[in-house]
Amino acid sequence: MYEDKTLVCKDCGNEFVFTAGEQEFYAEKGFQNEPQRCKACRDARKAASKSQREMFTTTCAQCGQEAKVPFQPTSDRPVYCSECFAAMKQQ
Repeated sequence: MYEDKTLVCKDCGNEFVFTAGEQEFYAEKGFQNEPQRCKACRDARKAASKSQREMFTTTCAQCGQEAKVPFQPTSDRPVYCSECFAAMKQQ
């Protein structure tokens, strides 16, 4: 039903293949337009639009090691490193 199409990226000008499987996926999702950028340019554009997350350094309440967290820790709640948090979550 669908056949691979060769498209030209509007950012870099390189050709890329819009596969039959991708076309089927687009049709299932109801997308009307074909992609205009190659995978590399889409990924670069997506990464550029994401803001860098500010990380805060604190001490793990469980093991006492340094932990980096994506929120400003407060003194009223304990903060755990990712290993201790994962261990507590499994319990």
